[in-house]
Amino acid sequence: MTATSTTPAPARRRPVVLIALVALIVAGVLAWLFWGGSPAAPVSAQTTSGPYTVRLTGAQPRIGGNDFTVEVTGPGADTVTVEPVMPQMGHALAPVPAGASGPGRYRADVGLPMAGQWELTVSLRGPAGPAQVVFPLLVK
Repeated sequence: MTATSTTPAPARRRPVVLIALVALIVAGVLAWLFWGGSPAAPVSAQTTSGPYTVRLTGAQPRIGGNDFTVEVTGPGADTVTVEPVMPQMGHALAPVPAGASGPGRYRADVGLPMAGQWELTVSLRGPAGPAQVVFPLLVK
């Protein structure tokens, strides 16, 4: 007497279907991570420190050069710098001087070398004294 398989055909296909389903889910998650889960949105945040109100604006942060505008209201600031820090990785880059582009407006070209969560520390110095504000950024 010869031995024959008693496992029905659908039961033998179940692991193949499960593996294919898991592979599709993993491919979808990887595609979302690499190409972004949402359309690029501009950065716009505002906060206050001492007598200064500081607004940071710019395009969606990316790896490489990023042009940010810093608007300062309150007493005039003599110098404005922008310092990128990635706390989770222990990265701190040199502060970037922001050049004046109009009354209370400054521009800084900030290089961000890798994707992830960054913080931009905007430091101000002026007749009213020094101040710092921190803006979180997600670089994709």
